[in-house]
Amino acid sequence: MSKQLQRILTAIGIGGALCICIILALHVGTIMIPIGGGIQSILQGIGIPIYVATPISQEQEAVLWFIRMPRVVISLLVGAALALAGAVMQGVFSNPLADPGIMGVSAGASLGAVLAIALGMTSLGLFYMPLFAFIGAFVSVGITIILTWRNNKLDTATLLLAGVAVSMLLGAFTSGILTMINEYRLREFLFWMVGGLDFRRWEHVFIAIGPILAGSIILMLLGRHLNVLVLGDTEARALGLPVMVYRILFLLLASLITATAVCVSGSIGFVGLVVPHIVRLLVGPDHRILLPMSALGGALFLVFCDTLGRVIAQPVEIRVGIMTALLGAPYFLFLLYRLRRKGGA
Repeated sequence: MSKQLQRILTAIGIGGALCICIILALHVGTIMIPIGGGIQSILQGIGIPIYVATPISQEQEAVLWFIRMPRVVISLLVGAALALAGAVMQGVFSNPLADPGIMGVSAGASLGAVLAIALGMTSLGLFYMPLFAFIGAFVSVGITIILTWRNNKLDTATLLLAGVAVSMLLGAFTSGILTMINEYRLREFLFWMVGGLDFRRWEHVFIAIGPILAGSIILMLLGRHLNVLVLGDTEARALGLPVMVYRILFLLLASLITATAVCVSGSIGFVGLVVPHIVRLLVGPDHRILLPMSALGGALFLVFCDTLGRVIAQPVEIRVGIMTALLGAPYFLFLLYRLRRKGGA
């Protein structure tokens, strides 16, 4: 089978599976919605008249449009953003174990979120926690880059170590604040930290959709430049690529979409680590193909995990951050074992 045919079949397979997962996510749950009636409501909502024999009730329609639809849209955006950022980070660092939080994004977002909770900002409005988390994430990235920048150079190995150090420092600040807040606010932070998509509304979609779509489109358009950057600094300069400019651009754009995803969903692990690696095995290392396919695969993985978490133990809901860890951690351990056998770890 040719590589091009394999890529086409992979795209069709992931796209088809994503469509099935979206339909199931919108219709299954504590309140079941007939698929025919749900599709009719969606099509009529976008101006396409269609009539089926099983119309849904007003309660089911409210659940569909105001609870499940924004939740699914957020899962698509967050899953695509984390997987795409993971693919970019793995390319920039030339390391299949790199993930979107490698520069301290998650630690910075956690510190911002706990500050918003400790100051009581979350009771003033919906947007304060995502705003504080977003600011914290970008402050963390800025500190990491400043610590690493020297003589107009940005060494990736030093950047990785600086990201770990900054994450540990911000984690210490977060732990210190947690010891001083009351039990109710502590529980609020823990629910955010685990990562979840419950109680997400259209307001969260409006927060996330602009930065994630803009950043993702730019990254996908720069796939060819990332291919050149992966060759190494010497080869990239020989081909006329300003290495430092594009390295910083990739890091900032990946951090932007990661920070936006984390600020609306909390900390969700393994999406940006596992999905790009699996997709790379299926479609190859060409980032012009890998980046959009990783975004598609990340969206599929998160919608699947969120839907599974909602239905596997009804009426109890398992948060999506737990589901991604349960499904992603075994593959990560397998990846570590494989790298160790090859002498790459």
